[in-house]
Order: sequence, then structure tokens, then C-alpha cells
Amino acid sequence: MSAHMPSDRSFQLLEVVPSRMENSPAVARRNWPDETKARIVEEALAPDVNVSAVARRYGMSPSQLFGWRRKAIAKGQVERREEPGEEAGASGGVIEIGIAGATVRVGPMVSEDHLRRVLRAVRSA
Repeated sequence: MSAHMPSDRSFQLLEVVPSRMENSPAVARRNWPDETKARIVEEALAPDVNVSAVARRYGMSPSQLFGWRRKAIAKGQVERREEPGEEAGASGGVIEIGIAGATVRVGPMVSEDHLRRVLRAVRSA
């Protein structure tokens, strides 16, 4: 009629975690809209930003945001922004470069890699 009770009157506590059980339903993944992803990645690419803090603000894992950034940069969807170096000067002036009949104006926020690409394009045109 009733289950056998151990003589020392002890019991065992069993914890069941549904996500760990076989055949348990998969936890639903969040589906981030592309516009939201782009906005979060853009925010995470700003100079002097703490990517982990941005991730926490949106309730996501920092590794997920670092992955989104890496993929967006690799696909060419965004470009890594860099602080101007000390050699850029405190004045924040614009540099003009005359090459192949064209004038290229460069501000202090332009990265060296980007400037190289622009100058190569102007030379080859």
C-alpha cells in the first residue's frame, strides 16, 4: 500500500532541471532583428567603448556581441573605428593631399588603413 520507509527515516532530495533532461524542449533562442543587431554592433565599435558593458545593457553575452562585431567587420558591413593617434595633432585640422589631379582632404578621425585604400584608388583611377 505505501512505499517502504527506511528505518533511519532519511530521505533524498531530487532536483530535476528540465533543460538537462533528454528529450526536453529546446530553449527558445532570441531572434534579433537585423536593424537592432546593426545598431548594437555600431555602438560596440565606438572608440573607448566597453563592449561587455554594451552587451550587459542589452541582456546578452559579451562573446555573442564580439562575434557579431567580428562577422560584421569580416563581411565589410562596418569598419573598425580608431581614435586618432597622438601624431594626428591636437588641432584636429584637415590635411589636403593633391594626387593625380585630385585633392583628397583627410580629417583626424580617418584611419591610416582607410587613407591608404583611398590613395590607391585615386592613383589607379
